[in-house]
Amino acid sequence: MRRPIDPKTVKQVVKETTLAVKKQEERLRSRPSLEECLNLHDFEVRILQPLSIESTSDSESRLFVAWTQAVARSTLTDKAWAYYSSAADDEITHRENRYGSAPVCFGMLQMWIGHNTSLPIYMSATALGKLGHPDGELNLVRAAGKYKVIQMIPTLASCSFDEMMDASVPNQVQFMQLYVNKDREKTKRIVQHAEQRGVKALFITVDAPQLGRREKDMRMKFEDEGAAVQKESKSDVDRNQGAARAISSFIDPGLSWKDISWFRSITNMPLILKGIQCWEDAVLAYEHGCEGIVLSNHGGRQIDTARSGIEILVEVVDELKKRGMYRNPGRRFEVYVDGGVRRASDVLKAIALGATAVGLGRAFIYASSSYGQDGVEKAIQILNDEFEMNLRLLGAQNLTEIVPSMVDARSLGVHVTPVPEDALYRGNYVDMRLAEMKKGDTPKAKL
Repeated sequence: MRRPIDPKTVKQVVKETTLAVKKQEERLRSRPSLEECLNLHDFEVRILQPLSIESTSDSESRLFVAWTQAVARSTLTDKAWAYYSSAADDEITHRENRYGSAPVCFGMLQMWIGHNTSLPIYMSATALGKLGHPDGELNLVRAAGKYKVIQMIPTLASCSFDEMMDASVPNQVQFMQLYVNKDREKTKRIVQHAEQRGVKALFITVDAPQLGRREKDMRMKFEDEGAAVQKESKSDVDRNQGAARAISSFIDPGLSWKDISWFRSITNMPLILKGIQCWEDAVLAYEHGCEGIVLSNHGGRQIDTARSGIEILVEVVDELKKRGMYRNPGRRFEVYVDGGVRRASDVLKAIALGATAVGLGRAFIYASSSYGQDGVEKAIQILNDEFEMNLRLLGAQNLTEIVPSMVDARSLGVHVTPVPEDALYRGNYVDMRLAEMKKGDTPKAKL
């Protein structure tokens, strides 16, 4: 028999809202409306916002200054922004990813790995979705399911794998990105569970035997709970050098070509190698029986000055064609690209040069961070509208009519070719900072 609860014995817990949380809530209320977001850059930037400042002049009391402020940067915590936006070393490759397709000039239903998708894009895996939004990766899963866009589930998601699968709609196509654990039994368990839950392809990350020096991120002490897979396995987390270092200590640096046969022995899912950077490895992937590759420099987050995926694409397709490995009717082998994509025109250039589809990572995580699921849906709608317009302007009825003759890629590898600056991207990009003097510790000059 239950006894009535005496309210006097119940300890009341008062939840205090910190100043940082209050400021973030205020910034969220200041976001532009979704209707004002006309492109994927808009999820990162707000332009011409009036800022009033005190004037130093006696003749006028105030000045109104137009300035550019990042929406995602404003709504995210400093630690989340540092993790999502950071790249390796001097971030040259990160910037090159965005500018990489600019030298390529123009003179919807698609199928890949045997699955239908509404657009020739996929949501590339990005870790720690809850750094940007309380619902984390669930925003991506739900929006992708609603619009029939393929989503790649990250190993290092904030949400658990089963949470993400449970949030999907019936027959939703999902891929899985895999960081290979040093403990192969853990890897085997993850892979086989993914296959049992209906994941359609396994994208094995091969460009991260060690994570690059992402200095924006390294300046931040990691205070988040970490990835769900680490919590489940009770892995140690080093929180002193940023999010990337904290969540990646388990990755096996000894991954090699001989491991492909082991993966074949534990799963029937198609195997795609994510992070290929040269045509020689593309050929080896084909020869080892893989179903595809992703030409990627990990969003510029690994080795700085690495070439962009679209730059590598031309030589990869040429070398595969020479060997009868490209679009061979008797053998499925697909070539994907990611890195720096913000426009449908970027995607169409890659398709014209031979890519099957293109991955977008930061664009969707920024949309999710700033607006939740609604933001991700809006980003998809923007891309869909851009695809429709660009196909019409190119005179193509569908993607099969996007052909190499539509683009001029002669300047693709010439990094000194002058091209018009992408002002929107440049406005969003936040320069790296140097180590700063501690307050109160400025050395005094000796007289």
